Amino acid sequence: MEAALSRFMFLLFLLTCDLAAEAAAEVEKSSDGPGAAQEPTWLADVPAAMEFIAATEVAVIGFFQDLEIPAVSILRSMVQKFPDVSFGISTDSEVLIHYNITGNTICLFRLVDNEQLNLEDEDTESIDATKLSRFIEINSLHMVTEYNPVTVIGLFNSVIQIHLLLIMNKASPEYEENMHRYQKAAKLFQGKILFILVDSGRKENGKVISFFKLKKSQLPALAIYRTLDDEWDTLPTVEVSIERVQNFCDGFLSGKLLVSVRLQVKQIVFLLCPFYFLLNKNSLGSEREETQTLANGYQVQLDRRNIWCSVALQGGCN
Repeated sequence: MEAALSRFMFLLFLLTCDLAAEAAAEVEKSSDGPGAAQEPTWLADVPAAMEFIAATEVAVIGFFQDLEIPAVSILRSMVQKFPDVSFGISTDSEVLIHYNITGNTICLFRLVDNEQLNLEDEDTESIDATKLSRFIEINSLHMVTEYNPVTVIGLFNSVIQIHLLLIMNKASPEYEENMHRYQKAAKLFQGKILFILVDSGRKENGKVISFFKLKKSQLPALAIYRTLDDEWDTLPTVEVSIERVQNFCDGFLSGKLLVSVRLQVKQIVFLLCPFYFLLNKNSLGSEREETQTLANGYQVQLDRRNIWCSVALQGGCN
């Protein structure tokens, strides 16, 4: 009886030790895991803020004179929601002066186009989680930004007017390798071209493929687009390499003859009716009067200019 009791106590001791070890391991794991850094980084001075911004593609910093306002806790709540964005807070007066901040302000800093986007003081005072989340989602442009109806608004609002799109199915076996080379190529054109990924496996992205006159059989493909005048070109059925991407971008930047359907249409219309643009200048008004439907991607609304081009091709210039 005593021997049985001793074995029972020994087994209970081992079980207790195992449970204690597992609990300790869980605590250690959780302290190093996703929940470990759920607070914004404290930026005590200008060098710390500059280093923080330079070290990440997208940084969101709350510049606060008062840490008791609701915006502070709302900013903190964003950390877990946006793991690919770095968050910071500063109350240092020199830091605020350095970034031209005069009140409580939340700013987003982007490496890709070196932009500082500020939420104005009055917006920060009345901000809620939905508005701040929307602000971050729209403006979080990375070295390679994945296209969706939200990020496209930020893309078109950027000072960089040329977009390069890799249209590719993310589920394809070649995706990871191609994406790795695409990201490397993006660094060569930082500040000149925005690099974008369009997942052709998503049904809603079909409009983008259609806009560039591409077929599924021609994917993956590169498409380059200039927002200023809607000029574009494509490189279908491409295996992504740094050299191929670089040559394609350099050619577009240097103004080499493009093969896009839109440019061919313009050239043909001008040849058929050389006075077309002059005759219709007043009636056309602004060439971009019909605004781009950004939420639907690069499915740009047909403006009067393109309707006239279509008529000219079908019936000539009478």
